[in-house]
Amino acid sequence: MTRRTFAFALLLWFVIGLSSVPVRAAEIDRLEHFRQLAASRLATLELWGADPSAEVFREIYTLLDDEILESLEAGGVFASEGFIQERLDAFSEAWGGSAFRVLNIPTGNLTVGSFQLSTGGWGSSVRVYRRVGHRAELLAAIHRAGIPSVSPMPPTRAGHGQFVAVWMDPASTRGTLTLRIELWRQEGERVRTAWSTIDLFGPDFSAIAYEIRDQELAIRYEARYPGWKPGCEGQTEQEDHYRYVPASETFILTQREIYNGWHRELHAAVERLLAALRQGDQLVLSALGLIPELRRGLPTRLELEPICDIRDVPSQIVIVSATAPGDPRPWALRFRYTRDGWRLAGAERFP
Repeated sequence: MTRRTFAFALLLWFVIGLSSVPVRAAEIDRLEHFRQLAASRLATLELWGADPSAEVFREIYTLLDDEILESLEAGGVFASEGFIQERLDAFSEAWGGSAFRVLNIPTGNLTVGSFQLSTGGWGSSVRVYRRVGHRAELLAAIHRAGIPSVSPMPPTRAGHGQFVAVWMDPASTRGTLTLRIELWRQEGERVRTAWSTIDLFGPDFSAIAYEIRDQELAIRYEARYPGWKPGCEGQTEQEDHYRYVPASETFILTQREIYNGWHRELHAAVERLLAALRQGDQLVLSALGLIPELRRGLPTRLELEPICDIRDVPSQIVIVSATAPGDPRPWALRFRYTRDGWRLAGAERFP
C-alpha cells in the first residue's frame, strides 16, 4: 500500500467508522472481478490478437463505472480527482495492458475518464460522468479506435463544460499515426462534438506528431501531392497550429508551417513536364529545360516509378525515375533548382 493510499484509508476510517467495511469489501470484490476478467479474457487479445466480445467490454466497464459512480455519490474527498485516480490506478496495476486517467471538470460537475484496455487500443472508451446533488450518473460513453487521452478546456460563455479527447492509433511502420482530435461540449443532459479533425482531414487521417498545450494544438502531417510516395524521406510536410477562440467557441487555424516545400515544387514541375510531353507542347518543354539534345529518344509518355527520388546535395541534382508503358527500363530525369524554379538538367536511361 502506498503512503497516499494509507492516508486515504485512515481518513475513510475516521470519517465514517465501521460503516466503511462493506464499501471496502465491495471495492475489493470489484477489483478481484476485474483481475479475473483481465487474466481470462483480455489476455487473449494481447497474446493472440483475438478481440473479446462486446459483452466482456460491457462487463469490465460496468465495474469501472460502478467504482467511479460510488466515489462521486460519496462526495467530499472521495469524489476528488486524486481519490478516484488512486482507485483507478489499482485497476491499472491489476492489468498491465490498461491505462486509466480521470479528469474533474467543475463546470457542469463533470468527471471525464479515458480508458485504455489494451496496448493496441481495442475496446477503448472516454466516459463522462455527472454528479447532481447526491446522485451520480454516466452521461456518455464514447468509443473510438485507438488509445484515448483527455485534456481540460475552459467553459463556454454560457457556462457549459468542455474537454478535448484525442484518439491515437500506434505508429505505423513509416512513423505516422492515425489521429483524431475532438472538442466535446456539455449541453444540458448530453455532451456533443463541437469540433473535430475528422471534418478537416477525414476519418483516416495520419499525422507525424501532435501537441496540445493550454488552449492550442499543433498537428504535423504529410502533405499528399502528385509525386508523393509513402515512406520516402525529405518530402513535403505541413504543421498546422490551431488556437481556441472564446468568441467563436471553436479552434481556428492560426498558422501553417511548410517543411521540405522544395519537394512539392519539384514534382509540380515534373507533372508539367510529363503533361507537356504527352501533348507535344514545345513552349512548356523548352521553358522546363528540355532542349533538343535532351529531347532525343525521350518517350512521349512517361509514368513515375513508385521509388524514392535520389537527392545529390553537392550537385544540387534530384533524380526522378520514370518509365514508358511497356518498357521496364527506367529513365533518370535529373532536375536542378534555378532562379526560375526546377528545370530539367538531364535525361538518360538507368544503367
